[in-house]
Amino acid sequence: MKLIRRKKDEKLYQDSWLYILLLTTLVILIESLREYTFYLGGVQLSYSLLPLPLVYFLVNYIVKKFNYHQAIAAISISGVIYVCFSAIVSFGLGERLILSSVSGEFCGYVISQFVNLTIYYYIMNSTRGSYTLVFLNYIFALIVYYFFYTIIHLDSITADGYWTTYFLTLIIQAIICIPLTIIDYKIKRGHER
Repeated sequence: MKLIRRKKDEKLYQDSWLYILLLTTLVILIESLREYTFYLGGVQLSYSLLPLPLVYFLVNYIVKKFNYHQAIAAISISGVIYVCFSAIVSFGLGERLILSSVSGEFCGYVISQFVNLTIYYYIMNSTRGSYTLVFLNYIFALIVYYFFYTIIHLDSITADGYWTTYFLTLIIQAIICIPLTIIDYKIKRGHER
């Protein structure tokens, strides 16, 4: 019986790495899409805003299906690979790597993920959970992410269109978070409990 349980736990552990790989791929996709923009109502927006809520959803899925430690590993690994990817692309394009920008975006990503994970884990374990709490957690994590982004790029942000872009980005991501919240709420807990 112990051997069967151990094999089942090992299989779950190995499956979690697929989700960590998916999270890392999404983080690299977000970094790659940062330079590509589209216009909505005369406001220039980056395509990277579209997959960003999926990153928080995936970490929530990992903690719900596997455990808290796997979610921490996912955030750590994807954050380190994010920095490595930025360095490799800068080197490959012959550009200068701006360490403050990369480290700032890394801090924004990691801190917003840990804020999301901590609040989500609390919601999952200490409350009955609700759509509203999970949705607000997604929005709060996005606000934390953009807070760090704003601090890092404060010298290059034009004040006249910044707030319009900021709120339009959050509105679009809130719309994306609505179905993610519904899906998240319906996912059953995994083997941790």
